[in-house]
Amino acid sequence: MPFLVATDRILNIADFFRAATRLSHGCCVYKDSHRWTPTEIRMTDDQEMRLRTLEAGAPITEVLAFYDGLPPATIAQMIGAWRGAGVPTGHALDGMLEQIGWHGKRFESAEDGHPLVFEQQDGTLFCVNPSRLPIGMVLDHAALARSTISAALFRASSSVLSTSKPQARLRMTEYRGVVSASMIYDGLPIIDVFRSVGPDTLIGAMDMRGMEQPFMFTLRREPS
Repeated sequence: MPFLVATDRILNIADFFRAATRLSHGCCVYKDSHRWTPTEIRMTDDQEMRLRTLEAGAPITEVLAFYDGLPPATIAQMIGAWRGAGVPTGHALDGMLEQIGWHGKRFESAEDGHPLVFEQQDGTLFCVNPSRLPIGMVLDHAALARSTISAALFRASSSVLSTSKPQARLRMTEYRGVVSASMIYDGLPIIDVFRSVGPDTLIGAMDMRGMEQPFMFTLRREPS
């Protein structure tokens, strides 16, 4: 009888480890190598539907609740060109970037990030040096910054604002209790911290010194 009991225990332990292995293959696990397996970055239909709903506008508490429930992004995942869009939460920057032609972001490597890629009316893309933008004045006069006159002046000044040099770097930083891929601006007190909705979809929180709440936005990978 003692032998049978011991055998039962061995079988139970074996079953436990088999079950644990099966479960681990289907859950999100953050690995030391900062690489994701295909199941770890799969975007569910529910996540996509929820994100689409939030992109139409939602309180910051709801957007952050969704953000906090997502796995971290990795630096390897960030490399590439991304199309951006704001997530309206009542922030002073809501709709402003789109008004002046914001297209998205581009990351050529961890050391070479272009945080502000804009689009001319003819479809030409150009990168802007963020430190040349009067961010403080824009936040203080948000209504004026959203005007069509401001948008026209911005496009007319593209030759002065544009740059071919990278203006940011990617690093893993901790934000809201999670370590995730983040874009650190070279010339401004801003860090964009990303969470992974899927392999080709991200949600970002722009954390700027002096802002009471983050500016939220999405990035969707563009075809290479």
